[in-house]
Amino acid sequence: MSLSNRTVEADLPVTERFDVYPEIDPSKHFADKTYKGKVVLITGASRGIGKEFAIAYAKAGAALVLSARNQKLLDDVERDIHAIDPATKVVSVVADVADVKQVEAVVKAGVGRFGKLDVVIANAGMVLDWNEPIAEQDPNAWWSVFEVNLRGVHSLAHFTLPHLVKTDGYFVALSSGAAQFRAPNGSSYCISKHAVNRLIEFVNIEYPNVKAFAVAPGIVQTDMKVQAGFKPLHAIGLPVATMIYLTSGTADWLSGRYISAPWDLGEVRQLWKEKIEKEDALVSKLAIPA
Repeated sequence: MSLSNRTVEADLPVTERFDVYPEIDPSKHFADKTYKGKVVLITGASRGIGKEFAIAYAKAGAALVLSARNQKLLDDVERDIHAIDPATKVVSVVADVADVKQVEAVVKAGVGRFGKLDVVIANAGMVLDWNEPIAEQDPNAWWSVFEVNLRGVHSLAHFTLPHLVKTDGYFVALSSGAAQFRAPNGSSYCISKHAVNRLIEFVNIEYPNVKAFAVAPGIVQTDMKVQAGFKPLHAIGLPVATMIYLTSGTADWLSGRYISAPWDLGEVRQLWKEKIEKEDALVSKLAIPA
């Protein structure tokens, strides 16, 4: 399946970026170690985008709390990070985000080691093959996507928000462009990601000093995208740079909203900020006939 952001029924009319561009270039963060003293927790950190998030925040000077289901893969990520900077502090915890107690254990381990959390990225996700309509899918398998994509994000928010309140921190959930369109046979993934967007809206209104974003990474080369049948369009560095940018304090005005990494965020600010804020846009609403 080949799909670009332009096939979404309603998309923000800005330039679609396919790789890192000057507005979000993380080079300065790497050179100046702007995240030194910050603690970043990432789920789904053993591969794909999650692994690249971890490496990027390490380059920017952060201490890391990394979680995934596979200890060996986590060890590999930690090894790669220490090859770049041996001084980077890393806590790795094996956990399945669908298990509330395991999510709690990740947070306790991170806070126990570092005493605080500044940035939390709910990256762990799940997708089924998009080849069967609702009545032909196993209902338990269908619901298992929500256990990871929605409950996992909620559990992480539940246990980390009390700590993020103390640091005026950031909570980011990985969304998807799929949250904004209706694709046959993809109901479990599309609906679960749409629900994540709504959850972020509630984090924003209930914890106003915590900045919260739902970020669609674009169509990058990951195992999940391959499983869903997508052909990659965007460099994996694009969502990574977008994440560093959003959690740096540069775009706090977007808190509570859905953001697509391929959007040119400089254009979003220059051309659309006033209208987005005035009309409370980039959030989920009922479409009313004009």
